[in-house]
Amino acid sequence: MIRLVFILNNNIQVGVHMKSYIIKRIIGTIPMLLIISFISFMLISFIPSDPAEVALRVNEIIPTKEAVAEMREELGLNDPFLIRYIKWIKNVSHLDFGNSYVNNNRTVYEEITRTLPVTIKLASYSFILIIIISFPIAILCSLYQNSFFDKSIRFLIFIFTAIPNYWLGILLLWIFAMKYGSLPTNGAESFNHFILPSITLAMTYVSTYIRLIRNSMVENMKENYIFYAKVRGLSNKAVVLKHVLSNSLQSTITALGVSIVNLLAGTFVIENIFSIPGIGRLCITAIFNRDYPIIQAYILIMGFLFVIFNLLVDIIHKLVDPRLR
Repeated sequence: MIRLVFILNNNIQVGVHMKSYIIKRIIGTIPMLLIISFISFMLISFIPSDPAEVALRVNEIIPTKEAVAEMREELGLNDPFLIRYIKWIKNVSHLDFGNSYVNNNRTVYEEITRTLPVTIKLASYSFILIIIISFPIAILCSLYQNSFFDKSIRFLIFIFTAIPNYWLGILLLWIFAMKYGSLPTNGAESFNHFILPSITLAMTYVSTYIRLIRNSMVENMKENYIFYAKVRGLSNKAVVLKHVLSNSLQSTITALGVSIVNLLAGTFVIENIFSIPGIGRLCITAIFNRDYPIIQAYILIMGFLFVIFNLLVDIIHKLVDPRLR
């Protein structure tokens, strides 16, 4: 009875502590989100080109003084900086990022909702590949450390870490698309269109996670609790899967949380190589066309995602590791 009361009290204290921690972390993210929004808005103001003139030139309108003045008034560029920032934040809170300079008939929100699902699909396939490949190979490397298999994998890791993903993408295109014609070279209409881009995007992260998980597991195998587990008669496989792996995932969880956003933000090179109509390609096109509203929205969204995923990773750490509580 006393033990049951103790367990209940302990669970209540943990729940109260977690609730307080989550509230504090959420409140702490608000200033960071405001800083990100301010930076993304301020960066455009530092660009030497006049946004009004750019908007006119993109739409093939001669930028006369009268036309520029009229466009500046239409875009609200004559207002003071802080007034423009407050108006922009107010509009962004309603998911109104303005209109694209290239196509005035489309809002930035429509462009993002059109391209972001494609990027999410590509990043999801890559993330699944990372998990499927990294964890089994890392576990085998830790089980058979310093064996021929382990040394061969570590040699391949150094090679794939050194290979730029754009070069790997071009190589895969040449082998599987041009030479054998077994996979499509561009587009995003079917699953086959995502095979080569997903492999290209995942390989750099696969090398990183194999090394991270393998080294963490090897270090944990030297701990005393592993020795006691083996003394109890547990098999090497049970020790690795039940004890070593679970205690080696703390640093991996943090890296995985950050990698999700890196996968989303780092697709622009892959999307341009494979002509995938995702948000990364949209951003590159916007940079070349000086489509400032889309660039602002891209910076803001990616910054928000980094902050939110870091928050989620910290909360998951607290839930998974009782030592942090």
